[in-house]
Amino acid sequence: MRTRKPAPPLDESALYQYAVRLLGQQMRTVAELKRLLRRRVQPGEAGEAALTSVVTRLQEYKFLDDAGYARDYAKLRQDNSSFGQRRVRQDLRRKGVHADVIEKTLGAAYADVSEEALARRHLERKRIAKPTNEKEAARVVRLLVRAGFSPGTIFDILKRWNFDQAALASIESMDADQRAPDE
Repeated sequence: MRTRKPAPPLDESALYQYAVRLLGQQMRTVAELKRLLRRRVQPGEAGEAALTSVVTRLQEYKFLDDAGYARDYAKLRQDNSSFGQRRVRQDLRRKGVHADVIEKTLGAAYADVSEEALARRHLERKRIAKPTNEKEAARVVRLLVRAGFSPGTIFDILKRWNFDQAALASIESMDADQRAPDE
């Protein structure tokens, strides 16, 4: 198997063009763009200076804006994927958005949204029917947890489905047991 020869380092002007091309392909956060650009600059202070200069220029032209990215990302995940606030927060952290920006953005994006209605929409999107046994109910719980919904909302949905209360209590206790070591 042949290994690829590393691309030669780019000067500041070429690095700017490369960054604009990357942003033209997909929305990116400052952290994501810096990670991609670091591979294309020469190591050391000169490379870092070029990287900083390019990122600053992109921010001045409003091509790169973490707050705008977070706002758009939250809106898209809410509308298209029906994800809960926890999932979107986790995704934005992974993408390198600052915690203050995330909290401010999610507070505004999810202010007028019923988490239960969003969770129900997510279940409809996934074509999940009312569970008939504990195994199916546990599957619904896992699905909604992965989608970023709070345990309270999840169990409210199961209770409104008139799911067997004894089975619901056993799932709730299993869920509490699984969360205890992490907290």
